[in-house]
Amino acid sequence: MAKKEINEDLLSGAKISTGEKVKAKKAVKKPNVNIPKKTAKVIKSVVAVVVVIALLAAYVASGVVRKGFISSTGLPQKVFTGCTVTNGEQTAKIKVGTYNFYYSNQYNSLKQSAQSSSSSLLSGVTGSNSIDVDFDKKLSSQTYTDTETNEKMTWEEHLQDLVLDQIENVYTYYLAAVAANDGKEPEITDDQKTELESTIEEYTKNANKNGYTLSAFLTAAMGKGVTESLFRTELTRQYIAQNYQLSLSGEEVANNFTDEEINKYKDEHLDDLISVDIRLFECNSEDEATAFKNELNNDGSNFAELASKYTTDEIEKKAYLDETYTNQFGVTKSMLKQSGSAIGQADAHTHEEGEEHSEDEELTYSGLHWLFSSDRKAGDVNSFSTTVVYVVAPASLQERKSVDVRHILIKVEAPEGEDTPTQTEWDAALTEAQNVVKEFNATDKTEDSFKGFVEKYSDDTGSVSDGGLISDVKPGDRLVPSFLNWSVDNSRKAGDVAIVRSSYGYHIMYFVGQTDNVVWQNNVKTSLANDSATTMSEKLEEEYTISVNWFGSRYFSKDVDIDN
Repeated sequence: MAKKEINEDLLSGAKISTGEKVKAKKAVKKPNVNIPKKTAKVIKSVVAVVVVIALLAAYVASGVVRKGFISSTGLPQKVFTGCTVTNGEQTAKIKVGTYNFYYSNQYNSLKQSAQSSSSSLLSGVTGSNSIDVDFDKKLSSQTYTDTETNEKMTWEEHLQDLVLDQIENVYTYYLAAVAANDGKEPEITDDQKTELESTIEEYTKNANKNGYTLSAFLTAAMGKGVTESLFRTELTRQYIAQNYQLSLSGEEVANNFTDEEINKYKDEHLDDLISVDIRLFECNSEDEATAFKNELNNDGSNFAELASKYTTDEIEKKAYLDETYTNQFGVTKSMLKQSGSAIGQADAHTHEEGEEHSEDEELTYSGLHWLFSSDRKAGDVNSFSTTVVYVVAPASLQERKSVDVRHILIKVEAPEGEDTPTQTEWDAALTEAQNVVKEFNATDKTEDSFKGFVEKYSDDTGSVSDGGLISDVKPGDRLVPSFLNWSVDNSRKAGDVAIVRSSYGYHIMYFVGQTDNVVWQNNVKTSLANDSATTMSEKLEEEYTISVNWFGSRYFSKDVDIDN
Protein backbone atom coordinates (compact mmCIF):
# COMPACT_ATOMS: atom_id res chain seq x y z
CA MET A 1 0.00 0.00 0.00
CA ALA A 2 1.18 3.52 -0.72
CA LYS A 3 2.35 5.80 2.04
CA LYS A 4 0.11 8.52 3.40
CA GLU A 5 -0.18 11.85 1.64
CA ILE A 6 1.53 15.02 2.79
CA ASN A 7 0.81 16.51 6.17
CA GLU A 8 0.32 20.16 5.24
CA ASP A 9 1.00 21.37 8.78
CA LEU A 10 4.59 20.17 8.56
CA LEU A 11 5.40 22.41 5.64
CA SER A 12 5.18 25.59 7.69
CA GLY A 13 8.84 25.60 8.65
CA ALA A 14 10.36 23.99 5.59
CA LYS A 15 11.15 26.95 3.37
CA ILE A 16 14.79 27.82 2.87
CA SER A 17 13.91 31.51 3.01
CA THR A 18 11.28 33.08 5.23
CA GLY A 19 11.21 36.44 3.44
CA GLU A 20 7.90 37.32 1.79
CA LYS A 21 7.99 37.41 -1.99
CA VAL A 22 7.60 40.98 -3.16
CA LYS A 23 7.55 42.20 -6.74
CA ALA A 24 10.36 44.66 -6.16
CA LYS A 25 12.88 42.23 -4.68
CA LYS A 26 16.37 42.58 -6.06
CA ALA A 27 16.63 38.81 -6.26
CA VAL A 28 14.55 38.74 -9.43
CA LYS A 29 17.12 40.85 -11.22
CA LYS A 30 19.79 38.16 -11.59
CA PRO A 31 21.39 37.82 -15.03
CA ASN A 32 19.16 36.06 -17.54
CA VAL A 33 21.79 33.49 -18.40
CA ASN A 34 21.40 31.81 -21.77
CA ILE A 35 22.98 28.46 -20.90
CA PRO A 36 22.51 24.82 -21.84
CA LYS A 37 19.52 23.00 -20.37
CA LYS A 38 21.68 20.82 -18.17
CA THR A 39 23.34 23.84 -16.56
CA ALA A 40 20.02 25.48 -15.77
CA LYS A 41 19.04 22.50 -13.63
CA VAL A 42 21.77 23.34 -11.13
CA ILE A 43 20.23 26.71 -10.36
CA LYS A 44 16.77 25.24 -9.94
CA SER A 45 17.90 22.38 -7.74
CA VAL A 46 19.47 24.59 -5.09
CA VAL A 47 16.19 26.35 -4.42
CA ALA A 48 13.81 23.53 -5.24
CA VAL A 49 15.57 20.93 -3.11
CA VAL A 50 14.28 22.36 0.14
CA VAL A 51 10.72 22.34 -1.11
CA VAL A 52 11.16 18.71 -2.08
CA ILE A 53 12.69 17.90 1.28
CA ALA A 54 9.62 19.39 2.92
CA LEU A 55 7.50 16.79 1.17
CA LEU A 56 9.77 14.03 2.39
CA ALA A 57 9.72 15.22 5.97
CA ALA A 58 5.95 15.02 5.89
CA TYR A 59 6.09 11.29 5.26
CA VAL A 60 7.90 10.76 8.54
CA ALA A 61 5.42 12.90 10.43
CA SER A 62 2.61 10.76 9.04
CA GLY A 63 4.02 7.80 10.94
CA VAL A 64 5.36 5.76 8.02
CA VAL A 65 9.05 4.85 7.83
CA ARG A 66 10.93 3.35 4.91
CA LYS A 67 10.81 -0.40 4.63
CA GLY A 68 13.87 -1.95 6.25
CA PHE A 69 15.03 1.22 8.06
CA ILE A 70 15.05 -0.37 11.52
CA SER A 71 16.67 -3.59 10.34
CA SER A 72 19.54 -1.87 8.57
CA THR A 73 22.35 0.26 9.92
CA GLY A 74 22.79 1.97 6.56
CA LEU A 75 26.53 1.26 6.68
CA PRO A 76 26.88 0.29 2.97
CA GLN A 77 25.24 3.58 1.98
CA LYS A 78 27.82 5.51 4.02
CA VAL A 79 30.86 3.53 2.83
CA PHE A 80 30.36 2.34 -0.74
CA THR A 81 30.83 4.55 -3.80
CA GLY A 82 27.68 4.71 -5.91
CA CYS A 83 29.01 6.78 -8.81
CA THR A 84 31.93 8.97 -9.81
CA VAL A 85 32.04 12.39 -11.47
CA THR A 86 35.37 13.34 -13.03
CA ASN A 87 37.15 15.24 -15.79
CA GLY A 88 40.34 13.23 -15.37
CA GLU A 89 41.89 15.76 -12.99
CA GLN A 90 39.09 16.65 -10.57
CA THR A 91 37.15 13.70 -9.16
CA ALA A 92 34.23 13.24 -6.78
CA LYS A 93 33.34 9.78 -5.54
CA ILE A 94 29.64 9.90 -4.70
CA LYS A 95 28.60 7.66 -1.81
CA VAL A 96 25.41 5.62 -2.06
CA GLY A 97 23.85 7.78 0.67
CA THR A 98 24.41 10.87 -1.49
CA TYR A 99 22.75 9.10 -4.43
CA ASN A 100 19.78 8.32 -2.16
CA PHE A 101 19.58 12.01 -1.18
CA TYR A 102 19.24 13.03 -4.83
CA TYR A 103 16.94 10.11 -5.57
CA SER A 104 14.47 11.28 -2.94
CA ASN A 105 14.62 14.80 -4.39
CA GLN A 106 13.87 13.63 -7.90
CA TYR A 107 11.30 11.05 -6.82
CA ASN A 108 9.21 13.54 -4.88
CA SER A 109 9.62 16.23 -7.52
CA LEU A 110 8.35 13.77 -10.13
CA LYS A 111 5.49 12.70 -7.89
CA GLN A 112 4.51 16.32 -7.29
CA SER A 113 4.55 16.96 -11.06
CA ALA A 114 2.43 13.86 -11.66
CA GLN A 115 -0.13 14.99 -9.08
CA SER A 116 -0.23 18.45 -10.69
CA SER A 117 -0.65 16.86 -14.12
CA SER A 118 -3.46 14.66 -12.81
CA SER A 119 -5.25 17.69 -11.36
CA SER A 120 -5.01 19.46 -14.72
CA LEU A 121 -6.48 16.48 -16.54
CA LEU A 122 -9.36 16.27 -14.08
CA SER A 123 -10.15 19.93 -14.76
CA GLY A 124 -10.13 19.30 -18.51
CA VAL A 125 -6.72 20.84 -19.20
CA THR A 126 -4.46 18.73 -21.40
CA GLY A 127 -1.03 19.27 -22.87
CA SER A 128 2.34 17.84 -23.75
CA ASN A 129 3.55 18.09 -20.14
CA SER A 130 1.16 15.47 -18.77
CA ILE A 131 2.92 12.68 -16.81
CA ASP A 132 1.49 9.21 -17.23
CA VAL A 133 2.74 7.37 -14.15
CA ASP A 134 0.92 5.81 -11.19
CA PHE A 135 2.72 6.17 -7.88
CA ASP A 136 0.51 3.52 -6.29
CA LYS A 137 2.29 0.97 -8.49
CA LYS A 138 5.93 0.04 -8.81
CA LEU A 139 7.81 2.41 -11.10
CA SER A 140 9.74 -0.59 -12.41
CA SER A 141 6.49 -2.07 -13.76
CA GLN A 142 5.48 1.02 -15.79
CA THR A 143 6.79 2.09 -19.20
CA TYR A 144 8.25 5.51 -19.94
CA THR A 145 8.78 6.73 -23.52
CA ASP A 146 11.33 9.44 -24.21
CA THR A 147 9.53 12.17 -26.18
CA GLU A 148 12.65 13.08 -28.18
CA THR A 149 14.11 9.65 -29.01
CA ASN A 150 11.03 7.41 -28.58
CA GLU A 151 13.27 5.14 -26.50
CA LYS A 152 11.27 2.98 -24.09
CA MET A 153 12.35 2.20 -20.55
CA THR A 154 10.73 1.77 -17.16
CA TRP A 155 9.84 4.78 -15.07
CA GLU A 156 12.35 3.54 -12.51
CA GLU A 157 15.10 3.62 -15.15
CA HIS A 158 13.99 7.09 -16.22
CA LEU A 159 14.06 8.26 -12.62
CA GLN A 160 17.59 6.92 -12.20
CA ASP A 161 18.63 8.86 -15.31
CA LEU A 162 17.20 12.04 -13.76
CA VAL A 163 19.09 11.38 -10.53
CA LEU A 164 22.41 10.77 -12.26
CA ASP A 165 21.85 13.84 -14.42
CA GLN A 166 21.29 16.03 -11.37
CA ILE A 167 24.34 14.63 -9.58
CA GLU A 168 26.48 15.22 -12.67
CA ASN A 169 25.14 18.78 -12.99
CA VAL A 170 25.83 19.72 -9.39
CA TYR A 171 29.25 18.11 -9.17
CA THR A 172 30.42 19.42 -12.55
CA TYR A 173 30.07 22.99 -11.29
CA TYR A 174 31.09 22.16 -7.72
CA LEU A 175 34.36 20.58 -8.85
CA ALA A 176 35.01 23.42 -11.30
CA ALA A 177 34.45 25.90 -8.45
CA VAL A 178 36.94 24.08 -6.23
CA ALA A 179 39.51 23.93 -9.05
CA ALA A 180 39.09 27.67 -9.69
CA ASN A 181 39.67 28.32 -5.97
CA ASP A 182 43.11 26.70 -5.85
CA GLY A 183 41.69 23.34 -4.84
CA LYS A 184 39.85 24.66 -1.79
CA GLU A 185 36.09 24.61 -1.31
CA PRO A 186 34.75 28.18 -1.72
CA GLU A 187 32.71 29.79 1.03
CA ILE A 188 28.98 30.19 0.46
CA THR A 189 27.43 33.60 1.09
CA ASP A 190 26.33 34.77 4.52
CA ASP A 191 22.71 34.73 3.36
CA GLN A 192 23.08 31.14 2.21
CA LYS A 193 24.64 30.16 5.53
CA THR A 194 21.72 31.78 7.36
CA GLU A 195 19.19 30.01 5.14
CA LEU A 196 20.88 26.67 5.65
CA GLU A 197 21.01 27.03 9.42
CA SER A 198 17.37 28.12 9.48
CA THR A 199 16.42 25.00 7.53
CA ILE A 200 18.46 22.75 9.85
CA GLU A 201 16.79 24.36 12.85
CA GLU A 202 13.31 23.75 11.48
CA TYR A 203 14.09 20.13 10.66
CA THR A 204 15.55 19.58 14.10
CA LYS A 205 12.30 20.84 15.62
CA ASN A 206 10.27 18.53 13.42
CA ALA A 207 12.57 15.61 14.17
CA ASN A 208 12.32 16.09 17.92
CA LYS A 209 8.56 16.54 17.68
CA ASN A 210 8.32 13.09 16.09
CA GLY A 211 10.76 11.42 18.47
CA TYR A 212 13.80 11.37 16.20
CA THR A 213 17.27 12.81 16.22
CA LEU A 214 17.84 14.95 13.15
CA SER A 215 19.99 12.32 11.40
CA ALA A 216 17.45 9.56 12.08
CA PHE A 217 14.69 11.85 10.85
CA LEU A 218 16.53 12.55 7.57
CA THR A 219 17.36 8.88 7.09
CA ALA A 220 13.75 7.88 7.57
CA ALA A 221 12.57 10.61 5.23
CA MET A 222 15.24 10.54 2.53
CA GLY A 223 16.96 7.17 2.60
CA LYS A 224 19.68 5.15 4.20
CA GLY A 225 22.94 7.00 4.53
CA VAL A 226 21.33 10.44 4.58
CA THR A 227 22.42 12.08 7.82
CA GLU A 228 22.64 15.64 9.08
CA SER A 229 26.25 15.80 7.93
CA LEU A 230 25.39 14.64 4.41
CA PHE A 231 22.36 16.94 4.29
CA ARG A 232 24.56 19.95 5.15
CA THR A 233 27.26 18.89 2.74
CA GLU A 234 24.98 18.47 -0.25
CA LEU A 235 23.06 21.71 0.24
CA THR A 236 26.37 23.55 0.66
CA ARG A 237 27.79 21.99 -2.49
CA GLN A 238 24.66 22.88 -4.42
CA TYR A 239 25.05 26.49 -3.28
CA ILE A 240 28.68 26.44 -4.39
CA ALA A 241 27.68 24.99 -7.77
CA GLN A 242 25.03 27.67 -8.19
CA ASN A 243 27.40 30.47 -7.21
CA TYR A 244 30.05 29.30 -9.64
CA GLN A 245 27.59 28.93 -12.49
CA LEU A 246 26.27 32.45 -11.90
CA SER A 247 29.83 33.79 -11.71
CA LEU A 248 30.43 32.66 -15.29
CA SER A 249 28.16 35.46 -16.48
CA GLY A 250 28.32 37.74 -13.46
CA GLU A 251 29.15 41.42 -13.10
CA GLU A 252 32.89 40.83 -13.02
CA VAL A 253 32.77 39.01 -16.36
CA ALA A 254 30.43 41.60 -17.91
CA ASN A 255 32.71 44.49 -16.95
CA ASN A 256 35.76 42.95 -18.62
CA PHE A 257 34.58 43.47 -22.20
CA THR A 258 36.32 46.18 -24.21
CA ASP A 259 34.61 49.11 -25.93
CA GLU A 260 35.53 47.49 -29.24
CA GLU A 261 33.71 44.27 -28.29
CA ILE A 262 30.68 46.21 -27.03
CA ASN A 263 30.39 48.35 -30.17
CA LYS A 264 30.88 45.35 -32.44
CA TYR A 265 27.99 43.57 -30.72
CA LYS A 266 25.89 46.75 -30.92
CA ASP A 267 26.42 47.05 -34.67
CA GLU A 268 25.54 43.39 -35.23
CA HIS A 269 22.42 43.42 -33.00
CA LEU A 270 21.17 46.99 -33.31
CA ASP A 271 17.64 45.85 -34.17
CA ASP A 272 17.45 44.09 -30.79
CA LEU A 273 18.74 47.11 -28.86
CA ILE A 274 16.66 49.99 -30.21
CA SER A 275 13.64 50.91 -28.09
CA VAL A 276 10.54 53.11 -28.06
CA ASP A 277 8.54 55.11 -25.54
CA ILE A 278 4.82 54.44 -25.91
CA ARG A 279 1.42 54.45 -24.31
CA LEU A 280 -0.26 51.10 -24.64
CA PHE A 281 -3.60 49.60 -23.69
CA GLU A 282 -5.03 46.15 -24.31
CA CYS A 283 -8.76 46.21 -25.11
CA ASN A 284 -11.20 43.31 -24.82
CA SER A 285 -11.97 43.21 -28.55
CA GLU A 286 -10.78 44.55 -31.87
CA ASP A 287 -13.90 46.72 -32.13
CA GLU A 288 -13.11 48.35 -28.80
CA ALA A 289 -9.51 48.93 -29.89
CA THR A 290 -10.73 50.66 -33.05
CA ALA A 291 -13.19 52.81 -31.06
CA PHE A 292 -10.44 53.70 -28.55
CA LYS A 293 -8.11 54.78 -31.36
CA ASN A 294 -10.81 56.89 -33.00
CA GLU A 295 -11.61 58.69 -29.73
CA LEU A 296 -7.97 59.46 -28.92
CA ASN A 297 -6.87 63.10 -29.14
CA ASN A 298 -4.05 63.89 -31.54
CA ASP A 299 -1.73 64.68 -28.65
CA GLY A 300 -2.71 61.54 -26.74
CA SER A 301 -3.76 63.64 -23.76
CA ASN A 302 -6.87 61.54 -23.06
CA PHE A 303 -5.14 58.15 -23.31
CA ALA A 304 -5.41 57.42 -19.57
CA GLU A 305 -9.03 58.56 -19.54
CA LEU A 306 -9.90 56.18 -22.39
CA ALA A 307 -8.01 53.33 -20.73
CA SER A 308 -10.16 53.88 -17.66
CA LYS A 309 -13.26 53.91 -19.83
CA TYR A 310 -12.47 50.68 -21.67
CA THR A 311 -11.27 48.56 -18.76
CA THR A 312 -13.99 46.23 -17.48
CA ASP A 313 -12.71 46.04 -13.89
CA GLU A 314 -14.65 48.64 -11.91
CA ILE A 315 -11.92 48.98 -9.26
CA GLU A 316 -9.21 49.31 -11.93
CA LYS A 317 -11.08 52.14 -13.68
CA LYS A 318 -9.79 54.59 -11.09
CA ALA A 319 -6.28 53.16 -11.29
CA TYR A 320 -6.05 53.62 -15.06
CA LEU A 321 -6.51 57.37 -14.67
CA ASP A 322 -2.89 57.34 -13.50
CA GLU A 323 -0.65 57.46 -16.59
CA THR A 324 1.87 55.06 -15.00
CA TYR A 325 -0.59 52.29 -15.83
CA THR A 326 -0.26 52.85 -19.60
CA ASN A 327 3.12 54.58 -20.06
CA GLN A 328 5.96 52.31 -21.17
CA PHE A 329 9.54 53.55 -21.60
CA GLY A 330 12.58 52.04 -23.28
CA VAL A 331 10.58 49.15 -24.74
CA THR A 332 12.38 46.76 -27.11
CA LYS A 333 10.87 44.29 -29.55
CA SER A 334 11.67 41.34 -27.31
CA MET A 335 9.88 42.98 -24.37
CA LEU A 336 6.71 43.36 -26.43
CA LYS A 337 6.95 39.79 -27.70
CA GLN A 338 7.09 38.57 -24.10
CA SER A 339 4.41 40.95 -22.83
CA GLY A 340 1.40 39.07 -24.17
CA SER A 341 0.07 42.16 -25.94
CA ALA A 342 -1.42 41.58 -29.36
CA ILE A 343 1.03 43.98 -31.00
CA GLY A 344 3.90 41.70 -29.97
CA GLN A 345 2.42 38.51 -31.40
CA ALA A 346 3.45 36.93 -34.70
CA ASP A 347 1.11 37.23 -37.65
CA ALA A 348 -1.28 34.33 -38.24
CA HIS A 349 0.34 31.50 -40.16
CA THR A 350 -0.42 27.89 -40.98
CA HIS A 351 1.52 24.66 -41.21
CA GLU A 352 1.11 21.66 -43.43
CA GLU A 353 -0.66 18.72 -41.80
CA GLY A 354 1.71 17.02 -39.39
CA GLU A 355 4.21 19.90 -39.54
CA GLU A 356 5.07 21.61 -36.26
CA HIS A 357 6.42 25.05 -35.42
CA SER A 358 10.21 25.20 -35.58
CA GLU A 359 12.55 27.54 -33.71
CA ASP A 360 14.20 28.29 -37.07
CA GLU A 361 10.90 29.25 -38.69
CA GLU A 362 10.75 32.81 -40.02
CA LEU A 363 7.82 34.67 -38.45
CA THR A 364 6.48 38.12 -39.31
CA TYR A 365 5.32 40.73 -36.80
CA SER A 366 3.27 43.42 -38.52
CA GLY A 367 2.62 45.34 -35.31
CA LEU A 368 6.30 45.53 -34.37
CA HIS A 369 7.28 46.34 -37.95
CA TRP A 370 4.95 49.35 -37.88
CA LEU A 371 6.01 50.50 -34.40
CA PHE A 372 9.77 50.25 -34.98
CA SER A 373 9.71 51.61 -38.52
CA SER A 374 11.97 54.59 -39.27
CA ASP A 375 8.80 56.31 -40.57
CA ARG A 376 7.34 56.57 -37.06
CA LYS A 377 7.17 59.90 -35.29
CA ALA A 378 5.87 61.12 -31.95
CA GLY A 379 2.08 61.26 -31.96
CA ASP A 380 1.51 58.33 -34.32
CA VAL A 381 -1.27 56.02 -33.20
CA ASN A 382 -2.54 52.65 -34.37
CA SER A 383 -4.39 49.56 -33.26
CA PHE A 384 -3.37 45.95 -33.85
CA SER A 385 -6.03 43.43 -32.99
CA THR A 386 -6.84 44.37 -29.38
CA THR A 387 -3.80 46.62 -28.76
CA VAL A 388 -3.93 50.42 -28.98
CA VAL A 389 -0.52 52.09 -29.12
CA TYR A 390 0.45 55.77 -29.10
CA VAL A 391 4.04 56.72 -29.95
CA VAL A 392 5.68 59.05 -27.44
CA ALA A 393 9.22 58.66 -28.81
CA PRO A 394 10.02 56.64 -31.97
CA ALA A 395 12.62 53.87 -32.12
CA SER A 396 16.21 54.81 -31.39
CA LEU A 397 19.25 53.60 -29.48
CA GLN A 398 18.35 55.42 -26.27
CA GLU A 399 21.10 56.61 -23.96
CA ARG A 400 18.78 55.98 -21.02
CA LYS A 401 20.48 55.11 -17.72
CA SER A 402 19.25 52.80 -14.99
CA VAL A 403 17.98 54.38 -11.77
CA ASP A 404 17.76 53.82 -8.03
CA VAL A 405 14.47 54.31 -6.18
CA ARG A 406 13.10 53.73 -2.70
CA HIS A 407 9.53 52.88 -1.83
CA ILE A 408 7.07 52.35 1.00
CA LEU A 409 4.36 49.77 0.34
CA ILE A 410 0.95 50.32 1.88
CA LYS A 411 -0.52 46.90 1.24
CA VAL A 412 -4.20 46.43 0.45
CA GLU A 413 -5.73 43.45 2.25
CA ALA A 414 -8.96 41.70 1.36
CA PRO A 415 -11.64 41.78 4.07
CA GLU A 416 -11.98 38.66 6.18
CA GLY A 417 -13.65 35.86 4.26
CA GLU A 418 -13.06 37.50 0.88
CA ASP A 419 -10.47 36.81 -1.82
CA THR A 420 -10.02 40.34 -3.16
CA PRO A 421 -10.10 43.83 -1.63
CA THR A 422 -13.15 46.01 -2.23
CA GLN A 423 -13.10 49.69 -3.10
CA THR A 424 -13.38 50.42 0.62
CA GLU A 425 -10.03 48.74 1.30
CA TRP A 426 -8.40 50.51 -1.65
CA ASP A 427 -9.69 53.89 -0.47
CA ALA A 428 -8.46 53.24 3.06
CA ALA A 429 -5.00 52.29 1.80
CA LEU A 430 -4.83 55.41 -0.38
CA THR A 431 -5.79 57.61 2.55
CA GLU A 432 -3.07 55.99 4.65
CA ALA A 433 -0.50 56.55 1.88
CA GLN A 434 -1.55 60.19 1.52
CA ASN A 435 -1.17 60.70 5.27
CA VAL A 436 2.33 59.21 5.20
CA VAL A 437 3.32 61.52 2.35
CA LYS A 438 1.90 64.49 4.24
CA GLU A 439 3.91 63.53 7.31
CA PHE A 440 7.07 63.06 5.20
CA ASN A 441 6.63 66.45 3.52
CA ALA A 442 6.72 68.04 6.96
CA THR A 443 10.33 66.79 7.37
CA ASP A 444 13.49 67.88 5.55
CA LYS A 445 12.39 65.48 2.76
CA THR A 446 15.86 63.93 2.42
CA GLU A 447 16.63 60.37 1.40
CA ASP A 448 17.71 59.55 4.98
CA SER A 449 14.37 60.77 6.29
CA PHE A 450 12.54 58.61 3.75
CA LYS A 451 14.52 55.56 4.89
CA GLY A 452 13.20 56.16 8.40
CA PHE A 453 9.64 56.25 7.07
CA VAL A 454 10.24 52.95 5.24
CA GLU A 455 11.11 51.23 8.49
CA LYS A 456 8.09 52.77 10.20
CA TYR A 457 5.39 52.22 7.57
CA SER A 458 6.34 49.83 4.75
CA ASP A 459 4.64 46.44 4.36
CA ASP A 460 7.30 45.24 1.90
CA THR A 461 9.30 42.94 4.17
CA GLY A 462 11.70 42.18 1.34
CA SER A 463 13.11 45.72 1.09
CA VAL A 464 12.60 47.27 4.55
CA SER A 465 16.08 46.28 5.73
CA ASP A 466 17.56 48.23 2.77
CA GLY A 467 15.45 51.30 3.42
CA GLY A 468 13.09 50.36 0.60
CA LEU A 469 15.90 50.55 -1.94
CA ILE A 470 15.43 49.01 -5.39
CA SER A 471 18.65 49.60 -7.29
CA ASP A 472 19.71 49.64 -10.93
CA VAL A 473 16.11 49.70 -12.21
CA LYS A 474 15.78 49.63 -15.99
CA PRO A 475 13.16 48.89 -18.66
CA GLY A 476 12.38 45.19 -18.86
CA ASP A 477 12.98 44.48 -15.17
CA ARG A 478 10.49 42.11 -13.61
CA LEU A 479 8.72 44.68 -11.47
CA VAL A 480 5.02 45.52 -11.44
CA PRO A 481 4.41 47.76 -14.49
CA SER A 482 3.23 50.94 -12.75
CA PHE A 483 6.18 50.80 -10.31
CA LEU A 484 8.61 50.29 -13.21
CA ASN A 485 7.02 52.90 -15.47
CA TRP A 486 7.20 55.61 -12.81
CA SER A 487 10.82 54.74 -11.98
CA VAL A 488 12.26 54.81 -15.53
CA ASP A 489 10.42 57.94 -16.70
CA ASN A 490 13.16 60.34 -17.85
CA SER A 491 11.24 63.27 -16.38
CA ARG A 492 12.06 62.04 -12.85
CA LYS A 493 14.32 64.22 -10.70
CA ALA A 494 16.20 63.35 -7.53
CA GLY A 495 13.90 63.73 -4.53
CA ASP A 496 10.66 63.25 -6.48
CA VAL A 497 7.93 61.67 -4.35
CA ALA A 498 4.68 60.18 -5.64
CA ILE A 499 2.03 57.60 -4.84
CA VAL A 500 1.82 54.79 -7.39
CA ARG A 501 -0.82 52.11 -7.37
CA SER A 502 -0.12 48.46 -8.17
CA SER A 503 -1.85 45.13 -7.64
CA TYR A 504 -0.23 45.00 -4.19
CA GLY A 505 -1.51 48.34 -2.95
CA TYR A 506 0.01 51.82 -2.97
CA HIS A 507 3.74 52.52 -3.29
CA ILE A 508 5.06 55.78 -1.95
CA MET A 509 7.95 56.33 -4.35
CA TYR A 510 11.17 58.28 -3.73
CA PHE A 511 13.44 58.86 -6.72
CA VAL A 512 17.08 58.60 -5.66
CA GLY A 513 18.66 59.29 -9.04
CA GLN A 514 20.27 57.87 -12.15
CA THR A 515 23.20 55.47 -12.06
CA ASP A 516 26.16 55.59 -14.44
CA ASN A 517 24.94 52.47 -16.26
CA VAL A 518 23.65 53.09 -19.80
CA VAL A 519 20.91 50.52 -20.34
CA TRP A 520 21.80 49.37 -23.86
CA GLN A 521 25.47 49.01 -22.92
CA ASN A 522 24.53 47.01 -19.85
CA ASN A 523 22.33 44.76 -22.02
CA VAL A 524 25.20 44.21 -24.44
CA LYS A 525 27.59 43.31 -21.62
CA THR A 526 25.03 40.88 -20.20
CA SER A 527 24.54 39.24 -23.61
CA LEU A 528 28.29 38.92 -24.14
CA ALA A 529 28.64 37.46 -20.65
CA ASN A 530 25.83 35.00 -21.38
CA ASP A 531 27.58 33.91 -24.58
CA SER A 532 30.78 33.45 -22.62
CA ALA A 533 28.92 31.44 -19.96
CA THR A 534 27.36 29.24 -22.62
CA THR A 535 30.76 28.46 -24.10
CA MET A 536 32.23 27.71 -20.68
CA SER A 537 29.23 25.60 -19.66
CA GLU A 538 29.40 23.53 -22.82
CA LYS A 539 33.13 23.02 -22.29
CA LEU A 540 32.61 21.88 -18.68
CA GLU A 541 29.83 19.51 -19.63
CA GLU A 542 32.02 17.92 -22.27
CA GLU A 543 34.90 17.54 -19.82
CA TYR A 544 33.01 16.04 -16.88
CA THR A 545 31.36 12.62 -17.04
CA ILE A 546 29.57 10.39 -14.56
CA SER A 547 29.96 6.62 -14.20
CA VAL A 548 28.05 4.20 -11.97
CA ASN A 549 29.77 1.76 -9.63
CA TRP A 550 28.06 -1.61 -10.19
CA PHE A 551 28.55 -2.90 -6.64
CA GLY A 552 27.50 0.33 -4.95
CA SER A 553 24.44 0.60 -7.18
CA ARG A 554 23.08 -2.58 -5.54
CA TYR A 555 22.26 -0.32 -2.55
CA PHE A 556 20.57 2.50 -4.48
CA SER A 557 17.05 3.50 -3.41
CA LYS A 558 14.26 2.15 -5.61
CA ASP A 559 10.48 2.60 -5.56
CA VAL A 560 10.81 4.31 -2.19
CA ASP A 561 7.13 5.18 -1.83
CA ILE A 562 5.78 1.63 -2.08
CA ASP A 563 5.44 -0.81 0.82
CA ASN A 564 6.24 -4.08 -0.95
